[in-house]
Amino acid sequence: MTLQDPASLDRVYNNRTLVPDYAEFLARWATESERVRTTEPCTLNVPYGNGSRETLDIFPASGVGNAQSGAPVLVFIHGGYWRSLDKGGHSFIAPSFTRAGVCVVMPNYPLCPGTPERPVAIPDIALCVAHALEWTWRHVAEYGGDPSRITVAGHSAGGHLAAMSLACEWTAVAADLPSNLVRNALSISGVHDLRPLQHTPFLMDALRLTAADARRASPALLPAPRARMLYAVAGADESEAFASQARLIQDAWGEATVPVCDILPGLHHFSVLDALVDPRHALHQYALRLLKG
Repeated sequence: MTLQDPASLDRVYNNRTLVPDYAEFLARWATESERVRTTEPCTLNVPYGNGSRETLDIFPASGVGNAQSGAPVLVFIHGGYWRSLDKGGHSFIAPSFTRAGVCVVMPNYPLCPGTPERPVAIPDIALCVAHALEWTWRHVAEYGGDPSRITVAGHSAGGHLAAMSLACEWTAVAADLPSNLVRNALSISGVHDLRPLQHTPFLMDALRLTAADARRASPALLPAPRARMLYAVAGADESEAFASQARLIQDAWGEATVPVCDILPGLHHFSVLDALVDPRHALHQYALRLLKG
């Protein structure tokens, strides 16, 4: 990916500037998410690690009452450029999938830059997400999910982490984990080559992204995962950087691994999540295809 000058990088990657009413989306999502957590069956803030943000929420498939149900599992990873936001603001995503017979798991993760005592870099976050997925594989059957049918979806930074989970060498996380722990993934407006973010002014202080970390945490610079599938999408009303990042992962991993690279008309960086939860929208159908295929 060709690097641009810092001012241009700020223009194409700063989504809150590109979508002036972004706060209205975040506020609506928070209100709806609070309603979901109080009205829908769920188990909240289950620890998967030792850190204060290493917790996850589980929303069982509708009608699921026992561990033999075998529902496909959607692990959704929130965005926020690895430095902000929270799983609690994204609970609104769960009901459209639980009502379709899917068990939904939503992990939190530590945010950059962390603290002086415990600094956080993007590779650290990727490892935490791997541990959240390890927990899911070990325990999701207790909530009616099928550990052999895990799909990871993520938005923005979460799209990056979804792609990283597909490329993970699981036996390096724990010797007894299956190599195909994550069966497939959906990257929504994901960043697959992190190198431009080293030079993007509004992110530099928080991410503190080194050249070495950018290379080892860029899915597009990693080998294509075998026998696994990624769908990469972005909104047509986002900056061209996000469409380019979607095309980049397809070019890097090949169409056999990334058979879908879709730039969705009429959607920007925030409205794309509204499309994800709309059963009539192609994006929702992409997710269901991965989950139930």
